Amino acid sequence: MLSCAPAVARSLSLAALFSVGPVAALELPLPPPGEDIVGQVQVIKAKYEDTFADIGVANDLGYLEMVAANPGVDPWLPGEGTEIILPTRFVLPPGPREGIVINLAEYRLYYYPKGQNVVHTYPLGIGREGWGSPIAATTITAKTPNPAWYPPKSIREEHAADGDPLPTVVPPGPDNPLGPFKFTLGVPGYLIHGSNKKFGIGMRVSHGCFRMLNQNVLELSNMAPVGTKVRILNDPYKFGVSGGKVYLEAHTPLDDQGVPSVVDKHTAVINALLKREDQLGSLRLDWEVVREVVAAEDGLPVEIAEPSAAVASSVPNEF
Repeated sequence: MLSCAPAVARSLSLAALFSVGPVAALELPLPPPGEDIVGQVQVIKAKYEDTFADIGVANDLGYLEMVAANPGVDPWLPGEGTEIILPTRFVLPPGPREGIVINLAEYRLYYYPKGQNVVHTYPLGIGREGWGSPIAATTITAKTPNPAWYPPKSIREEHAADGDPLPTVVPPGPDNPLGPFKFTLGVPGYLIHGSNKKFGIGMRVSHGCFRMLNQNVLELSNMAPVGTKVRILNDPYKFGVSGGKVYLEAHTPLDDQGVPSVVDKHTAVINALLKREDQLGSLRLDWEVVREVVAAEDGLPVEIAEPSAAVASSVPNEF
């Protein structure tokens, strides 16, 4: 059996093996066929002036994923010398590894450049409660540098009600919330774009569009052409294989109607597992560890299985 130590402690132990300095943009080599995990968890020591927002910008990580990976650490004042986990190990989203894949539940975009054996991944700001981002399969239909912003009527009315009226057009520049670049999607009204605010990347802050750090959207603009496929998912639980072992990466499920119950979360885990049954069917899951990973929701891949009997026969009735 696998160790039943709490999932967070297991993740911290793993992270301690990779204590290095800050990383650059997250361009990661793809794993061999049949495997799903990229990157490595890392640990840095905070400087006295650091905040999670600053560390996230420097390492292509969003605010909430930094908070989830570092429970108990003050995100605004971690403190000089505090060890900070950088959650830079990922189970790749399910489905084809092509074009752009956005997973709302992890506030993250993956880009697979055609003909290259790498993936680029970036944190995103997504739609806030009441303005949810869509789940869809679409394409990039246009690319626009230095875009003007034409606030739709609904947003102008919202700002007017708050005593902050908007003009009908905001020209390019530091006050433009679209930043230096926008991608237009085939889903009407939705964009991938930069931002004039650093804070909010990796959070639910937008009216449904996808916000990126400016350096990231400019990097993506040089790689992703018009016509690139875009798949938008909402998968809080990702199963992946690496080195013959099975891992689970768990994020807080998104639900505009409230926090899902434990039963709802466990149902979602089983449904995610069934999608991978063809590859995971010869392994036995350690359901105690699965429960801990689901409860922790720290976004760190944790080993949950070992070779044994079929998965289906090992699912406990009470899970």
